[in-house]
Amino acid sequence: MGSSFLITLREGLEASLIVAILLTYLTKTGRKADARYVWWGTAVAILSCLVAGTIVYLALDGLNGKVGYATEGTIALVAAAVLTQMIFWMRKNSQNLSVELRAKVDASAKTALFTIAFVAVVREGLETVLFLLSAETTSTSGSSVVIGGLIGLVAAVALGIAIFAGGRKIDIKKFFTVTAVLLILFAAGLAGKSVHEYREFLGWENGWLMQPAWTVESGMWSSGTFYDFIKGFFGWHKAAENIRVITYFAFLAPTLYFYLRKPEKSAA
Repeated sequence: MGSSFLITLREGLEASLIVAILLTYLTKTGRKADARYVWWGTAVAILSCLVAGTIVYLALDGLNGKVGYATEGTIALVAAAVLTQMIFWMRKNSQNLSVELRAKVDASAKTALFTIAFVAVVREGLETVLFLLSAETTSTSGSSVVIGGLIGLVAAVALGIAIFAGGRKIDIKKFFTVTAVLLILFAAGLAGKSVHEYREFLGWENGWLMQPAWTVESGMWSSGTFYDFIKGFFGWHKAAENIRVITYFAFLAPTLYFYLRKPEKSAA
């Protein structure tokens, strides 16, 4: 539940902010009547993502054996890559996002407003579909993924409304930094899972890399709600192979370093 909540909270807030920026600017520039095109674009984007997510889920549901291993490994790998790219893109472009959107609105006809809203929201929505599919494969409870995702989405919409209706009292920069770090931990877990699934697919069973780095046989670290939470969120496994642990930290360490380091100042 934790990973799906965080995914929809962040992705949903990004989409909410984009829509809010468009609507606010249209109102301030005397084009409030054109807001319906933004709403239509948003609605069609949401519907498209729901349909796409349902189709993909039904297509992948029930895959077993080597096909299942390869599919889950590929989903986890692609999700980790896209999630990481999204995090760094947002860090780079967040400060200029409002200015860029306003410039597009100034140069846009009514139908183009629909397209701007649709493209912006559908991008976040399709990313969310991919991330939720990867979260579902790491969780032992599909219903908890759905519940966590719905709660995160509701919270994202509420935050988006609060930010633009309440005078920006929420520190957006800090929010995105904290959630980015948590999502990097989630992406590291996905990277480790992808290696595990490909190992299963290839039938690699022998050697030190395939041996468990630890084995936890009882307690909250091996079963139950807490175990499911940390397994889905952080990639924890009660009997993680050495290759999975190595992959986790090989991904986590450089990604965190490059995200958290301060950008170098250009020479005058």
